[in-house]
Amino acid sequence: MKNRAIVLLSGGLDSTTCLGHAIKSGFDPVCLSFSYGQLHTGEIQAAKEIAAFFNVKDHIIIELPKAVFGSSALTGNGVIPMDREDIDEKGVPSTYVPARNTIFLSYALAYCESLDIRDIFIGVSSVDYSGYPDCRPQFIEAFENLANNATKIALEGGKINIHAPLLHLTKGKTIKLGISCGVDYSLTHTCYSPDENMLACGRCDSCVLRRKGFEEAGVADPTKYQEKK
Repeated sequence: MKNRAIVLLSGGLDSTTCLGHAIKSGFDPVCLSFSYGQLHTGEIQAAKEIAAFFNVKDHIIIELPKAVFGSSALTGNGVIPMDREDIDEKGVPSTYVPARNTIFLSYALAYCESLDIRDIFIGVSSVDYSGYPDCRPQFIEAFENLANNATKIALEGGKINIHAPLLHLTKGKTIKLGISCGVDYSLTHTCYSPDENMLACGRCDSCVLRRKGFEEAGVADPTKYQEKK
């Protein structure tokens, strides 16, 4: 019988790679996705299609109030940066979502306790990323320490493991890992500013990093982009 694991699944490139890796590593995933008023709502539909593609039996979509994350450009408060270079060297951008990974991991931790699960997978990277503080190694280490000081599982001698397999990988290496795990990247949605047909803008941080990753990996980019005006 496979060990179950909670996998945070946004519908994007990184979380989908993380799901594929978890399955290839022998885990039976319980996927958690979150709807929190994000402008790029296409990622929720993508998450559903990705879960179906991998035959995930348990996919839970959690609704969170938009007001919790109201100060982020991803929920409509602020301008989404476009055409930035040296993305990870210019501070925390307006697309940062306050405490998002802390909240998501907290829900995952609660499900661990409820379902008697010991493993959580999250697709954060501290290499090719937009400068978010909750994508750093020290955050993952700190949350795992918290999990093992705040749960019945830990108190009774168990251990919660936070897996962040992409933490030290570039986007190119992440894509290569995903290909080896059978990921179909045409199903994923990454863009922060898609049009009404969910075509990617090609200019936001997420699109820039995604394009860079496919170029680095030497893999054709299956993303459908908006026509340049």
